[in-house]
Amino acid sequence: MRAWRVHELGDPSEVLQLEDVETPTPAEGQLLVKVRAAALNFPDVLMAAGMYQERPPLPYTPGVELCGETEDGRRVIGSPAGGPGAFAEYALMNADDAWPVPDSLSDEKAGALYLTYQTGHVGLHRRANLQAGEWLLVHAGAGGVGSAAIQLGKAAGAKVIATAGGAHKVEVCRELGADHVIDYTAEDFVPVVKEVTGGEGADVVYDPVGGDVFDKSRRCIAFEGRLVVVGFTSGRIPEAPANHALVKNYSVVGLHWGLYKKKDPAVIGQTHEALVRLVTEGAIDPLIGQVLPLEQAPQALAALADRGTVGKVVLVP
Repeated sequence: MRAWRVHELGDPSEVLQLEDVETPTPAEGQLLVKVRAAALNFPDVLMAAGMYQERPPLPYTPGVELCGETEDGRRVIGSPAGGPGAFAEYALMNADDAWPVPDSLSDEKAGALYLTYQTGHVGLHRRANLQAGEWLLVHAGAGGVGSAAIQLGKAAGAKVIATAGGAHKVEVCRELGADHVIDYTAEDFVPVVKEVTGGEGADVVYDPVGGDVFDKSRRCIAFEGRLVVVGFTSGRIPEAPANHALVKNYSVVGLHWGLYKKKDPAVIGQTHEALVRLVTEGAIDPLIGQVLPLEQAPQALAALADRGTVGKVVLVP
């Protein structure tokens, strides 16, 4: 089969090599699946550069999210077994972690339903306890992580404020259902959030960016607000002064969704069932910005790293 391989760490647009390799053989409890769609995620970029918390031994095949077809014809979604490996024609999945795909979703949308929507649902409901009527501030709203959070926030009955860079991405957020959208390239989001919320601030902040965005979010968070730390696409890991959290009475909440696989795996199945219900009700619908052939993985990852994409980018073998 064909598979992208990383033999040395670096810029994924430079270190990926498309090779012919042996089709993997499933071990007990595993499934061999034909990859029908592999969704890109920012960890794919970080992992190739050696900057992610997980470092698979070299060489490895990237890709942490897929929609696959089992040998008996079922469509399933999830992560490849043992780590990355979705940027290929076939992959292995643990049978217990291969979740059925709603019939209404295309392969491409199904491939984008797993990581970002699981993360968003767990982050907003389990970690932040988002309530109907609360103000939710979603950063990088037009991206894969942010677009899922906007939809999940609206499905929960929250009032959503989104930030995005540029007129096109602002319009994308509006189409996703955001009540207010702020172009962070044109204005500071802090005073706008305060104005929109009547001076109270956002009850929940969903932040995959970190850096200056995190610092500013602390200035416009509400009394008893929850600032959910999702990631650091800005490249800078910020610090949260304990005295500031005390004075303003807010919480900084970490969100490492992958840890539930080890600590409380039942959460994954429960969340999948909740997401399927939301899909069936029409409350969420994964935003696919681009569908590209497998051969264009390096270019697609480069665009993702440069924030030149909207929604999820999906590769099709």
